Amino acid sequence: MKNKISALFHPEQYHGWNKTRKFFEGWYYKIIDQSENHAFAFIPGIAMDENGVQQSFIQILDGKNLTAEYHKFEANQFIPKEGKFEVTVANSFFSKSKIQLNLPSVKGELQFKNQVPWPSSWYSPGIMGPFSFVPFMQCYHGILSMDHSIHGSLNINGKDIDFTNGRGYMEKDWGRSFPSGYIWMQSNHFSEAGISLKASVAKIPWMGTSFVGFIAGVWLKDHLIEFTTYNFTRLRKSFANEKQVELVMENGKHRLEIKAHREAATQLASPISGFMDGRIEESMTARIEVILTNKKTGKILLEDTGRNAGLEVAGKVEEIMV
Repeated sequence: MKNKISALFHPEQYHGWNKTRKFFEGWYYKIIDQSENHAFAFIPGIAMDENGVQQSFIQILDGKNLTAEYHKFEANQFIPKEGKFEVTVANSFFSKSKIQLNLPSVKGELQFKNQVPWPSSWYSPGIMGPFSFVPFMQCYHGILSMDHSIHGSLNINGKDIDFTNGRGYMEKDWGRSFPSGYIWMQSNHFSEAGISLKASVAKIPWMGTSFVGFIAGVWLKDHLIEFTTYNFTRLRKSFANEKQVELVMENGKHRLEIKAHREAATQLASPISGFMDGRIEESMTARIEVILTNKKTGKILLEDTGRNAGLEVAGKVEEIMV
């Protein structure tokens, strides 16, 4: 019980204590080197199906070469730390401040500094806000860092790659399954440093029915502007086709307009009823045009294009069109 309460107020921590079936949890590390010639995502996690069969895993996405690897391990090789975010999967280690990878194709250590976490409070612990306290959500989400610097190098397929002075992003998901339809995007590579965008729209099951939920945040130098279902933001537009995605969100103070241009994507495993039997496609080379406006003054606070963008358009997206 103590571990569950601690994790509730610290979304980065492991939430699966005493779980044995229909549960998954995974952390997502986005890694871009300074030259922007190398883009990777590393995804450690644990998965349990409806019959109690369990496995741990580490996924690797090479966003530039459009390849993915899924390394499967026994469940007992997944070892989370109590009261803090530290996870060991086989011979690899993951935390908020560093990762140590010891896989056949990837070896090395990266450290993360000057992180930008999503604000958290006792009544709104992380990006889920008050929905964090709802015990029957299909999927929960957490932002560990909107943007941070990277130090260190990795040997990937026999080649040494220096990621020092690169940029990173960290988030996580846990629950039973990914939504039946959703859009997710993220970039922290804009024309100036210190800017990051994350936005998602999803179909959320709710007590026998469903609603279209959404979360977006723009980190602008030294403050975060939030657009969420629970802070009285309205989703004015949600559209996706094979070429682009358009989102418009508006609250009392700000209006956020997004146009994301889809690029070639790579297939990843995703959770269905706890096990990694689903398939989604993610691009790490998309472009996101962003316009952020102060509604009261009419001043445009941000008009820029994010590159090296992560973008997923998955499932029945027609269910979340607005």
